[in-house]
Amino acid sequence: MSVDARTIKVYDARAADYSRMTKELEGFDGLLAFCNAMPKGAHVLDIGCGPGLYAAFIAQQGCLVDAVDASLEMVRLADQHAGVSARHASFDDITDAAVYDGIWANFSLLHAPRADFPKHLAALHRACKPAALLHIGMKTGSNTARDAIDRMYTYYSEDDLLTHLMTAGFKIDRCEYGTSSGLDGVLADWITMAAHA
Repeated sequence: MSVDARTIKVYDARAADYSRMTKELEGFDGLLAFCNAMPKGAHVLDIGCGPGLYAAFIAQQGCLVDAVDASLEMVRLADQHAGVSARHASFDDITDAAVYDGIWANFSLLHAPRADFPKHLAALHRACKPAALLHIGMKTGSNTARDAIDRMYTYYSEDDLLTHLMTAGFKIDRCEYGTSSGLDGVLADWITMAAHA
């Protein structure tokens, strides 16, 4: 199973802190581009939705949003946003076929074990309608490690991430790069990729 209990425990305990920290939507330009590319009434999956801020914005743009997270506390916070109905689920629970116009996977799959990453990407591709959009955000690196507050991270180089996405059947549209600090207060390099099925 792709859920690390210690990571989820951190998110359950620090959900309110995480919500406050992410109140200003990081990567807003990418989010706006994602929403603008959606057809009217699009069906969107926000996987690892956290406190639901992105899901709420996507819903405000007229999309139907399925918001899922493995942290019960994050689901509770996400459910408080208008237009968001969040459910408790892990990466392993994504089993739909050809239902989504877009998938927003913003810094969530970095908590999946490296061995499970290909099957999760394959499941997301299977859940996409033809030409559906995927946004994925990951921290860059090459190892697997726990951060200072005990969350497990799997890091990927840009080339590795590109290879995994293309192997799953996605075509890459663009990449963006940055550095920012997270809940642990440590600066980390990251990459986001926009792709389509």
